Amino acid sequence: MKNKLQLRANVANPLTGNIRVPGDKSTSHRSLIFGALSIGVTKVTGMLEAEDVMATADALKKMGIKITKHNNVWEIVGAGVGGLKKPNCPLDFGNAGTGSRLMMGVLASHGFSADFTGDASLCSRPMGRVINPLAEIGATISGDNDKKMPFTFIGTDNPLPIEYTLPMASAQVKSAILLAGLNISGKTIIHEPIATRNHTEKMM
Repeated sequence: MKNKLQLRANVANPLTGNIRVPGDKSTSHRSLIFGALSIGVTKVTGMLEAEDVMATADALKKMGIKITKHNNVWEIVGAGVGGLKKPNCPLDFGNAGTGSRLMMGVLASHGFSADFTGDASLCSRPMGRVINPLAEIGATISGDNDKKMPFTFIGTDNPLPIEYTLPMASAQVKSAILLAGLNISGKTIIHEPIATRNHTEKMM
């Protein structure tokens, strides 16, 4: 018979302390955008400082939004709905699909154009699902790349309210339409076949 292994456990002191949980990416993108579309200073704690989120912050800075960080608090000085300015250089979203799609929604109802680009991965993704409903609002794109970046996204001064049924569940497409609708006179209506994440609605 083999020798038995004896184990002894001693009582340890309890583990106590505080940790800072990383922020949520979807909420971080939206907090920057809604801060930019608000009047006054929006303060955000717990921002996820990932490359995707920082790309969205950089895009907003290129359109006249002041974004700074003091200790662990981010401050966004908003320009109000419809207050973004035409960027004088391309908006590079890196690999941020969320940031790029949401920003198309924001800019659909702004009367200027902006060049959208990203890394090789983002530029390989078709953007038709978000461009199609925004085209009904009045936005267009220039470029012959099967609705893939890089392209010039052209917003409209006279956006139209739409009633749109999502062909497939997509929180990003829904959010893009909602963001465009903030700067449109009239009622924008979205029908979802299946309920999607509601980060945008909660932040509104």
